[in-house]
Amino acid sequence: DIEDQLRKKFAYLSGGRGRDGCPVITFPEYSAFSEIPEKDFQSVLTYLTNIPSAQDAGFILVIDRRQDKWTSVQASILRIAASFPGNLQLVLVLRPTGFFHKTLLDIAFRFHRDDYKMKIIMLSSLTELNSYIDKTQLTEDLGGTLDYCHNRWLSHRTAIENFALMVKQTAQSLRSFGTELAETELPNDVQSTSSLLAVHTERKDKMKEDLRIALIQGDDILKSITKPVLENPEYKMNPDQLENQITVERLLAQLDETETAFDDFWSKHQQKLEQCLQLRHFELHYKEVKAALNIASERLTGFTEVGNSCSHVEHILKELSLVEEKLHDVLEKANMLISEGGELIQNNHYAVDSILPKCNELQHHCETLTVESNNKRALLNQSHDLHSQLERSMKWCDEGIYLLASQLVDKCQSQDGAESALQEIENFLDTGTGNKLKELNYLYKDYEAILNQELMEHVQKVFQKQESMEEMFQKRQVSLKKLAAKQTRPVQPVAPRPEVFVKSQSTSLALQRESEDSSSPENHMIRRVNYRRAKSEMSEIHQTRGGSVMDDDENLAVLRKHVINELIETERAYVEELLCVLEGYAAEMDSPLMAHLISPGLQNKKDVLFGNMEEIYHFHNRIFLRELENYIEYPELVGRCFLERMEDFQVYEKYCQNKPRSESLWRQFSDCVFFQECQRKLDHKLSLDSYLLKPVQRITKYQ
Repeated sequence: DIEDQLRKKFAYLSGGRGRDGCPVITFPEYSAFSEIPEKDFQSVLTYLTNIPSAQDAGFILVIDRRQDKWTSVQASILRIAASFPGNLQLVLVLRPTGFFHKTLLDIAFRFHRDDYKMKIIMLSSLTELNSYIDKTQLTEDLGGTLDYCHNRWLSHRTAIENFALMVKQTAQSLRSFGTELAETELPNDVQSTSSLLAVHTERKDKMKEDLRIALIQGDDILKSITKPVLENPEYKMNPDQLENQITVERLLAQLDETETAFDDFWSKHQQKLEQCLQLRHFELHYKEVKAALNIASERLTGFTEVGNSCSHVEHILKELSLVEEKLHDVLEKANMLISEGGELIQNNHYAVDSILPKCNELQHHCETLTVESNNKRALLNQSHDLHSQLERSMKWCDEGIYLLASQLVDKCQSQDGAESALQEIENFLDTGTGNKLKELNYLYKDYEAILNQELMEHVQKVFQKQESMEEMFQKRQVSLKKLAAKQTRPVQPVAPRPEVFVKSQSTSLALQRESEDSSSPENHMIRRVNYRRAKSEMSEIHQTRGGSVMDDDENLAVLRKHVINELIETERAYVEELLCVLEGYAAEMDSPLMAHLISPGLQNKKDVLFGNMEEIYHFHNRIFLRELENYIEYPELVGRCFLERMEDFQVYEKYCQNKPRSESLWRQFSDCVFFQECQRKLDHKLSLDSYLLKPVQRITKYQ
């Protein structure tokens, strides 16, 4: 603020010291001394007296008035005495060199000595001045050798003060910034925390840049002060120069301390913000993973069905595998998050009390889902095993019934034919070891976990079918064993009788021939004996054949009844499933209420997805099912339905040709919300693709 006044050099602090160490302030010749405003005069004196650190001993003033008038000298002395703010140790006045002014000054000085109120010594020459102040402490204009440049002094003082102000402002800024950081409330979301960290980091970098600039400036000032020593090692700095050096070094040390303290504070604050950001990321990922785990849990909970056939169970297992794949990904994310939380805890995160419970909860949830998934798969595998046994048993029974039906009665009448048929039955029964169901009690015990009412009834039905088939086999075996048994006949002393009495007509013809050949009483007696023997053998043969034919007819009737009932029952279920798909899916694609759920790629693709399923449905519902029901009492004639409707079954050719396009479209949009909503409304356990496969499966089962 007083640089312009200091630049006038009406007073300066050269850095010299008196013999007792008092700082020397020099008032050189200045013609306009009396014209200096009082405010400027006092400001300069106040500034100069505040610079030296050794102020207690007082100051020595050297007033050079060798070229001045005695009146001006007196006025200067009085002005200085009145305005000097510090402690005056000694005032040395170089009085005017002119004889007249010198004489007047001596007289006036003696006369006004008491008015000055300070110790004043009038000097006539520089030699006298040297007796009070050593030449080394005086500037060249006072006959000394002290190196002093006023412009350099001003430059150093300005730089030092600006540097001191910069250090002060920097320290204040750092303190204010630190207070602001300490009082900042941590955000509750990732974006705000990340933004806050970025803003604080940016401001920290600005502060660090200001510190760096201040340090560079201080180093430059220090180099400027010590430059003479660097250029000339023998150069000795005056006390003021040394004091400037000490001041700058102190300010630099203060900056270093401030920077160290700020770095330490920032390190803690940055760690807190980074931990806060880590916590917010952890909490966000925790919510996402927990939501994914809940979805996976709901999907697993939805697997309540154990299946009604092997193919159904395999389909459920396939869907379970898809869920398990997604669950595996979710579990991986959960385990990664648990590991991340463990690292945060290990690194002494400030929110351990919040992180640890979440990690424990995720761990428990993961373990629960893993156990539940394994249990679901174990139950389904068990169900698949049971259905495999049931299907093997049913297939075995069907093959057995087919075997019984394929054994022609006529071929079994001979001993060889009966034995061959009996051997076929025994060979077939030997295959029952791996195909027959064991006792129901054991089945109920082994598969107790999956047996519901429906499945239990199915098991009982299959078991009853197996028992019925085995009963038919036993009856057939009894009949065949009778036919295969060798007949022993006594040798008769009469003419040979017919070899075999197969039919009653042949017997009567043989008897007629005998009556024609002989008419004697003896021959008549023989004829009567032979007739009784033939009648007895024919009765035995008819009894044996009659029992066998009755058993076969009964077995065939049971088989046919079973086939026609199963055919009609499955046909009705098939028609109901087609109707369900057409109403629950196909019709909904045209519904305005469901239009917003349909993906753009599915628009106008109903014919591609469902093919001519509606045509197939109408054929079975209106025609084929009704014709099958007409033959329920005449199962042996049901083949006529298939022969008469052979051309109508060509509707399946069109459906099968379109099936690849339908499957491709389904794969693209299987995750569409529309399908999920339709499945939910229908309460179907299986997705649409399983029902789209029904016509293909049905047409192959008819054979």
